[in-house]
Amino acid sequence: MTAIAHTLATRVEQGRTLEEVRKKDLRAGDRVLVTTRNSVYIIWVLDEGVYCVSGGWFDLRRISPQKMGISGCTWGGTAIKQDIVAACGLHLEFGNSVRTTRIRHIRVIPAQARPSVN
Repeated sequence: MTAIAHTLATRVEQGRTLEEVRKKDLRAGDRVLVTTRNSVYIIWVLDEGVYCVSGGWFDLRRISPQKMGISGCTWGGTAIKQDIVAACGLHLEFGNSVRTTRIRHIRVIPAQARPSVN
C-alpha cells in the first residue's frame, strides 16, 4: 500500500469514530459551542448551510458576529470532512477559510432548550 493510500485509509477510519456534530442534525435556532485549544466559538444555526459565528478569531478582529458558511473540519491539512460543523480533535474551517486550532470540546444547545421569556 502506498503512503498516500495508507494515510487516506487511516483518515477514513478515524472519521468513523469522531465525536462530531453533523450539519444535517442541526436545525435553525440551534447553537453549537466549540472550544478549541486557543478560543471559544459560538455558532448559531440560521438556516441550512448558514451560520452566525462569534468568538475566537472574529472577536480578535472585532467583527463578531459574522454570517457565513462552514466548510467543515480538517485534520490540520487540506483533507476536509464537509458534512460536519465540528469534531473533537479536528480543526474547524469557516467559509472565509479561517481555520481554528484543534477542537477540544463541543456542546450543542438545541433551539427548544432555551428558556422562554414571558
